Amino acid sequence: MTYEAEVQFKFDATFTPTYGTSSWTDDDFIPEEHYLITAPAGDLSCKQYFKLFEKFMLCVGMDPQSIRSAAMSLVFNDCVREEDQRKVCKEYELTMDEDLEKKYQEFMKRDAEWAKMNAHYEKNVEDSANGVV
Repeated sequence: MTYEAEVQFKFDATFTPTYGTSSWTDDDFIPEEHYLITAPAGDLSCKQYFKLFEKFMLCVGMDPQSIRSAAMSLVFNDCVREEDQRKVCKEYELTMDEDLEKKYQEFMKRDAEWAKMNAHYEKNVEDSANGVV
């Protein structure tokens, strides 16, 4: 059995100028635009679908930052369980706002340990330089 599938994203736009103005000569507008993006869909992964849709959104003039923000809003919103959000955070090494205090305390503890080790090292180096064994 053969399975074939194709996904299409289509965008059509026309610009109708206001007669009696210089809008026909306005270089910012193209009188007509048509985009058709197709891809074989038989074996596309979810990430590949998102990449395809990202290309489509770029073609129709979306800002890359807006695209990324919209993609993140699919995960980080009130309708998604916190457990699922945390899985994504772990996968991409992200820290959720509510975990920042704990992370800060861990950094402070680690910095204190480093400071203690460095002080001990500096004391030993200084003692060695002064001939103290």
